Amino acid sequence: MTTPSRRDLANAIRFLAIDAVQAANSGHPGMPMGMADIAEVLWNDFLKVNPADPGWVDRDRFVLSNGHGSMLQYALLHLTGFDVSIDDIRQFRQLGSKTPGHPENHVTPGVETTTGPLGQGLANAVGMALAEKLLAQRYNRDGHTIVDHRTWVFLGDGCLMEGISHEAASLAGTWGLGKLVAFWDDNHISIDGNTDGWFTDDTPRRFEAYGWNVIRNVDGHDPVEIRTAIETALKSTDRPTLICCRTTIGFGSPNKAGKESSHGAPLGKDEVAATRAALGWPYAPFEIPQAIYDGWRARDRAAAQADWAARFAAYKAAFPMLAAEFERRMSGALPENFAALAEAFIARVQQEGPAIASRKASQNTLEAFAPQLPELVGGSADLAHSNLTLWKGSKSVTSRDPDANYVYYGVREFGMSAISNGLALHGGFIPFDATFLVFSDYARNAVRMSALMGLRVVHVYTHDSIGLGEDGPTHQPVEHLASLRYIPNNDVWRPCDAVESAVAWRCALERRDGPSCLVFSRQTLPHQPRDAAQVAAIARGGYVLKDSVGAPEVILIATGSEVALAMQAAATLGETVRVVSMPSVEVFERQDAAYRESVLPKACRKRVAVEAGVTGFWRQYVGLDGAVLGIDTFGASAPAEALFPHFGLTVERLIEVIRAL
Repeated sequence: MTTPSRRDLANAIRFLAIDAVQAANSGHPGMPMGMADIAEVLWNDFLKVNPADPGWVDRDRFVLSNGHGSMLQYALLHLTGFDVSIDDIRQFRQLGSKTPGHPENHVTPGVETTTGPLGQGLANAVGMALAEKLLAQRYNRDGHTIVDHRTWVFLGDGCLMEGISHEAASLAGTWGLGKLVAFWDDNHISIDGNTDGWFTDDTPRRFEAYGWNVIRNVDGHDPVEIRTAIETALKSTDRPTLICCRTTIGFGSPNKAGKESSHGAPLGKDEVAATRAALGWPYAPFEIPQAIYDGWRARDRAAAQADWAARFAAYKAAFPMLAAEFERRMSGALPENFAALAEAFIARVQQEGPAIASRKASQNTLEAFAPQLPELVGGSADLAHSNLTLWKGSKSVTSRDPDANYVYYGVREFGMSAISNGLALHGGFIPFDATFLVFSDYARNAVRMSALMGLRVVHVYTHDSIGLGEDGPTHQPVEHLASLRYIPNNDVWRPCDAVESAVAWRCALERRDGPSCLVFSRQTLPHQPRDAAQVAAIARGGYVLKDSVGAPEVILIATGSEVALAMQAAATLGETVRVVSMPSVEVFERQDAAYRESVLPKACRKRVAVEAGVTGFWRQYVGLDGAVLGIDTFGASAPAEALFPHFGLTVERLIEVIRAL
């Protein structure tokens, strides 16, 4: 082959996708074939990455929001020299491979975020671009720019149909994220066929209304038009840009181009052969000529990082304390003094013993911890004064303040949570977000993605039960605690007082391999007496709060506001009753068997769990000989003090249940 053309380089993407999908007998060839020309121009002329160091902190972030087209990204990573081999490409969608059906950030080097649920990649990208903006405000100095990169996102019609795209795009425009550039793959095709029957939005005007810079009518198969559009986008420094690329799904396929048949299934042997002929690609499956590799790898992709390293060395000499803080934050390490600070605060709260709502205890903890954590950035979905997530040092991210750290998300629970994921993925931040527990339903899939990706995100949920009172069943969560607990790798904390609330925050901040859901009450919770060993044991997720004299005859297991009921019942029933506070089941289950046995001995089969929610979850802890006191119906509108007796969540009723054993 002579020097390859841009179309030749793009065709390498197309045929790696075609061949991998054909070999796997499943996948989505149409999008990679349609967006290959856009990807080739972006990756070869603009994208700032270093395949030898995929985690370089000032790299550009590339997000494939339409993640079903994952072979586009795998082909790009392979061709540009990331650790994705041709054998990895051959193993597309196979067990244990680096090339799963949808991109996964913890599986494939160079993949920034796990995508597939449409629209969330766009929201992740908004979070990444916000992270870049905030880090630049804090650390860049005149003559010393160490944070200066872009976030590029590919998205399709399906991403824009999802409601989360409205939430995320609206915020991106409000925040003026000029380093964010999105490419809309406008091919008019989704799984069910031509989108004229269900997607007729005027998308360019929609994004202009959000405050975006919009570049219309770009031929997504013309490298000159694509390059010009990107150059135009780079001139927009105060607004994100949407580049509207008209493309043909399955480009190059004689019989399936422009049709839904190329979207989510292999082309088929005969059509693959016909496409090879039509695009002039005479090579065998998975064969890439050396000239094509040379064309893709001609650019010195390490040069930008080397230049940055030199600039950072100069910055470090000029601003050693800022540089040290930047390096610490990007490594994910907490300040050296954080553990001691947290321990001292928790001990003081235990000594003072305040009787307060756990949402207020949460705010008090933020006041203590947040001044020591510049990486902590959080916000609420239009409920800041109800969730109590504002603290004295809160400063809106819409400001140019170097300490900007608070996000007013508006009523956008799903977008909020997915943007938090993007902040965590970018690095340098521990994000938290907040809403009422009942509205975690709106955010659930983003919470699931937090857990799937193992992200250090704190999801704060207040108004945790019927205890919120008069707002009634639409706002009273009953099934939500169980629902969140069923998400793998998701720690759910429901503390019973101010001390457990502080410990929950500490554990969530220290956790680095997954999210935590902190669930707080509206109503006041009484302080529980503990010794130092019990305070330390809170971090194990479950512990003996009040022990029996000798082996327990009955064990009461409770969380949150119901711990007080259990303690009162135990005081009435006498010295044969043990009370176990279980603020986090997930953390408790990670303890060794000996510890779990010491808290919940198998010999004691008379157990009662009590929690103001659905009862089914707790059956695993009480067994056939035990009982659960909870709520298996929706709530009602009334003051909280009337609702608990109405639903049988009283000391008297708990004692009846215990005695019935």
